[in-house]
Amino acid sequence: MDERAELVAGDLRNVGAFARALDGCRYAVHCAALYTFAPRASKDIAAVNVEGTSSLMLAAELAGVERVVLTSSSATLGHAHSGYHRSKLDQERAAFASRIPVIALLPTAPVGPGDWKPTPTGKLVLDFARGKIVAKAPGTGGMNLVAVEDVARAHVAALDRGKIGERYPIGGENLSMDEIWQRLAEITGRPMPKWRAPYGLALGAAYFDELRCRVVGGEPNVPVEGVRLSRERMYTDSSKAQSELGYRATPVTMALERAVTWYRQTGRA
Repeated sequence: MDERAELVAGDLRNVGAFARALDGCRYAVHCAALYTFAPRASKDIAAVNVEGTSSLMLAAELAGVERVVLTSSSATLGHAHSGYHRSKLDQERAAFASRIPVIALLPTAPVGPGDWKPTPTGKLVLDFARGKIVAKAPGTGGMNLVAVEDVARAHVAALDRGKIGERYPIGGENLSMDEIWQRLAEITGRPMPKWRAPYGLALGAAYFDELRCRVVGGEPNVPVEGVRLSRERMYTDSSKAQSELGYRATPVTMALERAVTWYRQTGRA
């Protein structure tokens, strides 16, 4: 970490405990969120992503912060309807309803090193690297992947060049799920799955897994939302960010390589 930076621990469920750290700050970048498909986490998702954002915006206003860059999600454009994605839309509404100038960035699915939790996107990469992906996605959909470093650079650009009140989709490459598996197969040396899971079978397994998680807790291995989205093409156009922020995406394959390398170096894969 840069020695000029001060590290302050905090929890969005108790913004007051760290609000004074905003004193003297010109800008704030709000990229904290609870990203989970766990069915028992709905209250925590709302408390962190929505209520926490409202409290943070108020604290930033009182501290005299000039502008906030909010990390939202491209899913708020209409791709998904899970509890998490709905919370990101409500988070945007809370931020824009505040009295502080806000710019929202809407990243797609970031990939790269350092995804320790991992996020659901990182879990796709990690599961493939571990040899846990044994079937192709049940649908013919796809998603947009973006290098996490590109997302970070977009935030810096938004602080300087972003227009107050605007929303900027931030993406990398539009890829079908089969194309994602193929790239990961080439990177990891794992075989490309040959069998395609029937949609009905995959959805049934996902509902059963969700029921298990409702009883014992935890994150589902097969999220219902993930199966439903396998039929959708969650693609994104970043031309607005390109023209107004000077945003440029780097090759996603290189980001996937960095992610796999990091998981292996840290003993996770």
